[in-house]
Amino acid sequence: MAQREPISFMEFQQRFVNEEACYQYLFDMRWPEGFCCPRCGHKGYYFVSKRRIYQCKSCSYQASLTAGTVFHKTHTALQKWFWAIFLVATDKRGYSALALMKIIDVSYPTAWLMLQKIRAAMSERDQMYQLSGLIQLDEAFFGGPDGKQGRGTDKMAAYVAVSTTDEGKPLYAKIEVTERVNKETALDFVTRTVSPGSTITTDGLNVYPQLKATSYVHDRVLSSEAEADEKLRWVHTLVSNAKAFIAGTYHGRDKKHLQAYLDEFCYRFNRRAWQPQLFGRLLSACMNGPIVTYADLTL
Repeated sequence: MAQREPISFMEFQQRFVNEEACYQYLFDMRWPEGFCCPRCGHKGYYFVSKRRIYQCKSCSYQASLTAGTVFHKTHTALQKWFWAIFLVATDKRGYSALALMKIIDVSYPTAWLMLQKIRAAMSERDQMYQLSGLIQLDEAFFGGPDGKQGRGTDKMAAYVAVSTTDEGKPLYAKIEVTERVNKETALDFVTRTVSPGSTITTDGLNVYPQLKATSYVHDRVLSSEAEADEKLRWVHTLVSNAKAFIAGTYHGRDKKHLQAYLDEFCYRFNRRAWQPQLFGRLLSACMNGPIVTYADLTL
């Protein structure tokens, strides 16, 4: 099965029936032309079954399929990892740790850590790309109900950007939590996430006019103008959907990990047209994702 080949629920069950099938699939992903020693390039190897490592016949280098991946040093069965990735990839609502715990029969801390590792892989993959062309940009505030709305609330602030086609259809999105909304953080967010030369539409907040003096075209729309709702339509829709995603699946958010949930939301949004391919794409991201430990996430 190629990385981007669609796979149905029944096909997934039939394909990954045990640990051996999962390990063979990872082997084919890492070495599609057959084993190649990372150190010397030799093709011959011995398989050390007790440790599941591949030892080069030439230089004796020992290579692991899971080294340098989100599965690094995991004590959880690879088949359960595959199920977690498949479920997360194919359900647009996402999975809470409690739900995943029950489905794949692991402890709550294990399910939570697995999901955080998967989200880290999603985040790293999306950081490889910038938005370009026509951009709608706004700020939003996330958190539980506290009686206050909008700017001035003690909720967590975030910048939200979505690119659109010339006809106004949404393409890709970026959401990033920020400690404060000001000129410095606004420019920093745009510089890192939007390609130079793009046209950025914002409301009248005074942190955005500086964009015109940089390498961007700035279209400022005052909230009182009749066209404001239309010109910022998709960024407002994105904010609403992101809040519903977090509230519906995770019943609020942990302040420390809000960015991870928003990254998951954007990853799904940016690949909404590739739904049948999402398992292969997400597994590939996990194979190339960062090594994240429990201590990294809880300190």
